[in-house]
Parts: sequence; C-alpha cells; structure tokens
Amino acid sequence: MIEIDNIKKSFDGKEVLKGISGVFEKGKTNLIIGASGTGKSVLLKCIVGLIKPDEGTVFYDNRDFTNADRNLKTDIRREIGMLFQGGALFDSKNVEQNVIFPLNVLTQMPLDEKLDRVNFCLQRVGLENVNKKMPSEISGGMKKRVGIARAIVNNSSYLFCDEPNSGLDPQTAITIDNLIKEITEEFNITTIVVTHDMNSVMEIGDYVMFLHEGLKVWEGSDQNIMKSQVKELNDFVFANKMMRTVRNEETPG
Repeated sequence: MIEIDNIKKSFDGKEVLKGISGVFEKGKTNLIIGASGTGKSVLLKCIVGLIKPDEGTVFYDNRDFTNADRNLKTDIRREIGMLFQGGALFDSKNVEQNVIFPLNVLTQMPLDEKLDRVNFCLQRVGLENVNKKMPSEISGGMKKRVGIARAIVNNSSYLFCDEPNSGLDPQTAITIDNLIKEITEEFNITTIVVTHDMNSVMEIGDYVMFLHEGLKVWEGSDQNIMKSQVKELNDFVFANKMMRTVRNEETPG
C-alpha cells in the first residue's frame, strides 16, 4: 500500500499540486488520470522520489519515504519497478541485457539465477525466444512487454507505469492493460498507472484518482465513474470519447 498525505508542489511560484491525499491499495490497479498539465506526472515523480514535495508525505506500507534517511530510501527503491513511457529500453542492449539490468545493479545474485529470473519474467509477459533480439527488431507492443518484464524482474512490491499505452494501437493497448492488471493481482503488487486513456480506466481501474488543475476532484472505481456528477470529470470523459471517435474515423479500413 502507498499513502500520500497533502502533497503540494510549486515551480517558479506556480502551484502544480495543491494538497493531494489518497491511498493506493496492494493488489489493485490504481490509476491517476486527468488532462495534460493537471499534475499527474509531477505527482508520480513525488511518489517515487524523483521530486521532493514542498509539503506532504509519501508512505510505503507505513514507512515514511519523504523524510526517510538514505538507507531506508535505498531499501524502498529496491522494491520499485518502473514502466516508462515508450518502454525506455537501452537501444544498445538486447532484450535479455535490458531485463537483467536491475538485477546487475541491485543484487549480488549469481548469473545463472539472474538468467532464470529473466527467462521467467519474459515468459510471464508472453515473450519467449527473444532474449538476443535488439529493441529495433521488435514491435512497440513487445517493447512494452519487455519493459514490464524489466520492472518486475527484481520481485518488485510497487509498480509504476507512466502512460503505458502511449503509441500503441487500441488492441495492443488493451493487451498491455490486461497484462498489467494480471501481474498486479498475481504478485499482489501495489500498482500506480498514470494515464489519460479512458479505455484503460474502464478496463482496469480498480481505483481512479482524477486530477484537475492540481487538485483531486474525484476518486472512485471504473464501476462508478460514469455516474459522476463532477463537471470537470464528465468533460474529460466526453473529450476522451470524442478523441477516440476521431481517431477511429481517421483509421483506414
């Protein structure tokens, strides 16, 4: 479980996050949604420690991460897996080398055990016999799968996904969504996904936090989001539907 309490952040005198609190439960896919510029990515960076909030606290299973000493922060970071937008694979490394990278950095595990773990994770995301392929030789969806394998290779307790469906066709995006949800439940991970994609919300949104102009203005599940009486959320949902309609009309065939 991850809990955030009254997170505030400003840049050059402009408030980006205006006191956001919430609880992201273990074994559930927790989504942070909102239009561009609403503070989603800044909040994610505050949670993982890439940015220190001006006020507020982040707790990882009741451990104060924001004010932790160096040793505790290092321990918590070892438990974190990240799926970056676009996959963020090392172009000069093959699939196996990409996935094994966290194990090389964070553990003293023997090589044979590392390779066993790499192969297990690749098989779990539906990729076999691609170990020696370069990122340039695989599709965008496969790159995201490799990114997920790398994110969980260190037995992560916490998984963060930044726009995991960016650049993917609708069918592949659904596959990636379902894979994230399956892995979250199977390994009982605390997963936080930052997205603006309503398809993801309706597919896997166990808990959804909607941000608008740096504020949390709604929270709930995919089951009740369509019943919302919050104007900003309804406008966001409608705009998302319109964008999907336009994209579908522009897609040949």
